[in-house]
Amino acid sequence: MTRPRRPSTAPLRPWAWKAEPSMAIILLVSGPNLNLLGSREPDVYGTDTLDQLVGDARAVAEAHGHTLEHVQSNHEGDIVDAVQQARERCAAIVINPGAFTHYSYAIADSLAAFPGPKVELHISNPSAREAWRRTSVVAPVVTGTVAGFGRQGYRLALEATAALLKEAG
Repeated sequence: MTRPRRPSTAPLRPWAWKAEPSMAIILLVSGPNLNLLGSREPDVYGTDTLDQLVGDARAVAEAHGHTLEHVQSNHEGDIVDAVQQARERCAAIVINPGAFTHYSYAIADSLAAFPGPKVELHISNPSAREAWRRTSVVAPVVTGTVAGFGRQGYRLALEATAALLKEAG
């Protein structure tokens, strides 16, 4: 079930005044159980570790002149806090909310309050998995979603984010 959203009166690219074409800070948020990547369900998530995926994302961000900050938490409130704190420091957010994708209205609400580009990221393709994974309460408040590309998804999400920041700058 998706909550209805009020129509926004904000400009199409409300983050434009914050984004610098270079040297922006991008926050990468990793949700619950992503700290177990490499050993958790390798047939679904692969054998790459979270550190390797973050390293890929950092390399893309730096290639575009940006800085990547990363936070991983298994706790919903910690993720909400990280997103809220990013409002004054970061130009964009890439988030893999893990299982919170499907039910965390608190994370969705905190993302809705963030003025910059927001990219939802998933290693697997939730739409091709169990029925309960096919609903994202985050999707309505993000700029776009990258899903199902495995390790390459982290690079793709950062490329998309860098392009949005460049467009805004």
